Amino acid sequence: MRRAEIKTADAPQPVAKFSQGVRKGNILQVAGQVAFDPKTGEIVGTTVAEQTRQTFANLHAVLAAGGASIDDVVMIRVYLTDTAHFAELNEVYGEFVTEPAPARTTVYVGLPAGLLVEIDALAVVD
Repeated sequence: MRRAEIKTADAPQPVAKFSQGVRKGNILQVAGQVAFDPKTGEIVGTTVAEQTRQTFANLHAVLAAGGASIDDVVMIRVYLTDTAHFAELNEVYGEFVTEPAPARTTVYVGLPAGLLVEIDALAVVD
């Protein structure tokens, strides 16, 4: 069983040597997505809520390109730049995640200027 690169024009193109997603069998790993508009490359939003919505739009695009949806996600990793953004992130996160909610890890990191959140996901496709 070979690894297959997942590519879509509906999510930002990687700026380094990595794939938007990789699928092997029924496992799909989506690379960390941020709030870049896939058409302009510009950051969408200045708040965690705005950026989280765009990040999930990008995540959904890569999942769809790999034959999956948010319902197939078993693990999400969230990277925030500030602990003060945790509550705002959680409020928006609930708009996108279905029950039963995937497992999740949230860590605090440095991201490129202007970015407040990054999210990656692991999906298992039936």
